[in-house]
Amino acid sequence: MPDALIVGATGMVGRAVIDHFGSAPVTILARRPVAGLAPHHKELVAPPERWADIIAAEKPAILISCLGTTIRQAGSQAAFRAVDHDLVLAAARGARAGGTPHMIVVSSVGAAAKSGNFYLRTKGQTENDLVALGFDRLDLIRPGLLRGERPGPQRLGEGLATIAAPLTDALLHGRFRRYRSISGDKVAAAIVALAGQRDSGVYIHENDAIRAVAD
Repeated sequence: MPDALIVGATGMVGRAVIDHFGSAPVTILARRPVAGLAPHHKELVAPPERWADIIAAEKPAILISCLGTTIRQAGSQAAFRAVDHDLVLAAARGARAGGTPHMIVVSSVGAAAKSGNFYLRTKGQTENDLVALGFDRLDLIRPGLLRGERPGPQRLGEGLATIAAPLTDALLHGRFRRYRSISGDKVAAAIVALAGQRDSGVYIHENDAIRAVAD
């Protein structure tokens, strides 16, 4: 398995990615220590403003970004964009400066740079800016509602949506299948599988594609 560095490892998907790497060592870069991290992994703790330089110095073969917050958690649209766009791009630029050829990033279904929805517009602009950096291979993961155990307080809206997910998913067919919910563990399995891919290009993975790669 190629040498991978993960940012966003303290969230649901990031933690699952570490688990799916199993005995393969990975480097985790975070703003605070990751609880329960196995000793064969390398942990780097630093403030986000230092991440680009650290990633450039580490020169990973793959950068995996599971970074993501919500406007409610961040406190404002500007604070949300600072994480989901600015920090993701800073990490990516650091990777490119260090010669990293491959990046895998968790985005969102519906991401579009010209969307009227601020959240989806930010995700789409982030995707476009990552493409412009010229990675040899870029995998854009676009899940719908993520199901699974999240660290920290339960988000009320997501909790209710998760309860309704089986019924909602059953109503989504054809081109709407991409909006179906998916477990964070399934997304993580797909990420680790994609880490072993060598073909160059930009690849977008939505619900069915994520499941196919994971399985």
